[in-house]
Amino acid sequence: MVLATSFLLFLSFSLSCNALTTSHGSPPTTPFLFPETKSTVLPNPAHIFSSHLLSSPLPTNSFFQNFVVAKGDDPEYIHPYLIKSASSSLSLSYPFRFSNSSFVRQIFVPDLTITSLNKTTRHRISSYSDLSVTLDFPSNNLRFYLVRGSPFLTCKTTTNSTRLSISTIHAILSFSSDASLTKHTVKLNYTQTWLLYTSSPIRFTHSITQITSQKFSGVIRIAILPNSEQKYERVLDKYSSCYPISGRAKLSKAFGLEYKWKTKGRGKLLLLAHPLHRRLLSRNAVLEGFEYKSIDGDLVGVIGDSWVMKLEPIPVTWHSIDGIRKEHFPEIVSALRKDVDALRSTKISTPSSYFYGKSVARAARLALIAEEVGYPKAIPAVAKFLKNAIQPWLDGNYDGNGFLYERKWGGLVTQLGSTNSSEDFGFGIYNDHHFHLGYFVYGIAVLAKIDPAWGRQYKPQAYSLMADYMNVGLGSFSYSYYPQARSFDPWKLHSWAAGLQNFSDGRNQESTSEAVNAYYSAALLGLAYKDNVLKRIGSTLAALEILSAQTWWHVREGDDMYGKEFSRKNRLVGILWANMRDSKLWFAPAELKACRLGIQVLPISPITEILFSDAEFAKDVVKWASPSLSLSGVAESWKDFVYALEGIYNYTSAIAKTRKLTVHDDGNSLANLLWWIYSQGR
Repeated sequence: MVLATSFLLFLSFSLSCNALTTSHGSPPTTPFLFPETKSTVLPNPAHIFSSHLLSSPLPTNSFFQNFVVAKGDDPEYIHPYLIKSASSSLSLSYPFRFSNSSFVRQIFVPDLTITSLNKTTRHRISSYSDLSVTLDFPSNNLRFYLVRGSPFLTCKTTTNSTRLSISTIHAILSFSSDASLTKHTVKLNYTQTWLLYTSSPIRFTHSITQITSQKFSGVIRIAILPNSEQKYERVLDKYSSCYPISGRAKLSKAFGLEYKWKTKGRGKLLLLAHPLHRRLLSRNAVLEGFEYKSIDGDLVGVIGDSWVMKLEPIPVTWHSIDGIRKEHFPEIVSALRKDVDALRSTKISTPSSYFYGKSVARAARLALIAEEVGYPKAIPAVAKFLKNAIQPWLDGNYDGNGFLYERKWGGLVTQLGSTNSSEDFGFGIYNDHHFHLGYFVYGIAVLAKIDPAWGRQYKPQAYSLMADYMNVGLGSFSYSYYPQARSFDPWKLHSWAAGLQNFSDGRNQESTSEAVNAYYSAALLGLAYKDNVLKRIGSTLAALEILSAQTWWHVREGDDMYGKEFSRKNRLVGILWANMRDSKLWFAPAELKACRLGIQVLPISPITEILFSDAEFAKDVVKWASPSLSLSGVAESWKDFVYALEGIYNYTSAIAKTRKLTVHDDGNSLANLLWWIYSQGR
């Protein structure tokens, strides 16, 4: 695999850990490939990616996806700038924020637009990594190193005959150069000051809206002065000479993450950290008070070409974390009998990969509940149901749909999604892979646990499903069928659900809890197969996804990250976009708050306790969402999740309400809801 094209997230263990893993479990030695197909709905990556990148699987849910779909001209938010590539130019925006009670959005304004006076063509991606993407404009001899968190936009000319043009939508009030002609200051009437640093002397001329250069060969770095205080300019001056050209993320050990950047120039590297970085950084020189504004919270300066982050371990367990008192077993068993009996007489009827997966995971929960409450008689019926439900998808003989492999981008599509981009919620264009597959992987993990012989038989297929969204650190199994970490963003530290579609606000994700479930399920797969490495990778990514949910989706009263009006009216973000926070859902308006609560809770499992570990916040969310339960459009099944959160702080009330329910979510059951609430009632 070409080094520049892969997400270099991998685990590095000591010899003793490797020996331990080898003695207990490891990935299959021969990777499984699902039957191949040629999709009729996927875009052609050859239009944007350089030819040497096309031999390896390509990213489908990355931070630069807008640059590679449609016309490639929708902006992407690359901290701290919105960047737009269009008409053979690159536009830079230090966005201002608009916020009300419904949404928070950063507004793109082309503050500066950089191009050359040569003939021009659209951009091409010549390389990418976890933390960067390089855009080339071949005919105008420009290369842009777009590195996440860099306060500088770095542009390199590829010939010595390039004449630069820097234009603005604003008016240029003044332009000045220092004596060395390597630092240039641009003041705009939009109360902005931009600094231009060049690797060699250069003379510019300017009009009221455009700056042009003489022929130039070298590097130009552009940064906004976010504050008029003199210290900001001194910091930018000091660190202007060292520039990053790529960056990789490395899961150095369980619950540890490292960044490493490749740099050029001289001096030390200056980058900006978002709030979750700050929380996890263990040893780095932080420039307190050097801040850029962002929809993700203030970005703070950090010095160094490597960062080390550590997070608290989380428990990954099959059963409830602290157990259930035995006096509650009879009620749970009574519900369990009915739910398991229903499995004997029902068959999953939907061909949808999402809803089918939810039904699989729902049944798998019943087996684990039966284990925990001492009712083993239920397990054989659940195992039979799971085999009948899962095997057709793994064997490729499910009537109506199925998993197929396509080579253009490198990954799984469904039979229905390969010819219709709207089927299976866009699975065929790489939407929601971790959601759908996470449910299947959960069911497979449970079945492999209770029936090890079946697990051994289908281990290659199990790992292949998991690797489509989490092909990370699997040793010899990290093969070239799938890109590394398809959904997970190693900079933002959470996943993106949106695939190969262009959106004006970049990637998005609605359900954090389903993302957590995907990595939790991968960790359980590691437990089932005694694969220590897989367990640790899944656990670490699940922990990061949880922290991100608590940082950016969970809105606490008094928190001003999104502005007072939005924070006062919302306790949960509906859809989080790279450049926007929306109170709406894909399927429900903002006023149906119980639906918003539910989509950030489901599916209910032991990991839910970690995601909603703050009982006071859970109480606030229930108080905020409960009035909407009586609104038209809120089905009774959404009560499952409101009562589940209420059970965290008032289990007697939650149990009383649960006993009155007659309908449950299609991924939930009465037995599971009782199990959850009683597991909270300690």
